[in-house]
Amino acid sequence: MKYSKFNHEGYYDPTAYQALTNIEEEKRKARFRPIVYVCSPYAGDTEKNTANVRRYCRFVVDKGSIPLAPHLFFPQFMDDKNGQERELAMFMNMALMSKCAEVWVFGEHVSRGMAAEIRNAEEKQRPVRYFTTECEEIH
Repeated sequence: MKYSKFNHEGYYDPTAYQALTNIEEEKRKARFRPIVYVCSPYAGDTEKNTANVRRYCRFVVDKGSIPLAPHLFFPQFMDDKNGQERELAMFMNMALMSKCAEVWVFGEHVSRGMAAEIRNAEEKQRPVRYFTTECEEIH
């Protein structure tokens, strides 16, 4: 919304103008939620790992961001055990990661796929943050 620098009587009123502009900017910031790429294990105990990534996504939402976890979505229609499909999924993961503001890595174990995602994020100079399985940030 655009505000006038003049009040309703036509007098120049820069203080009110700046206050209203600041309020509008704060509202805009409050509506903005960056997209965060969720990097966590999938292979192995897929049932446990799927439950964990759901919990990690909830954590991302609670922290004011939008989670993106392709390993929750792609296994719905792709076979992680098929080498060609896994390679295609990893390619698509990297494409999606390019749209994210940050990459958040969860868990103490970094799988081969996660290592490739972290390497890609670092090459693209995307911020990478690390968390435990209990969602505590590791500094």
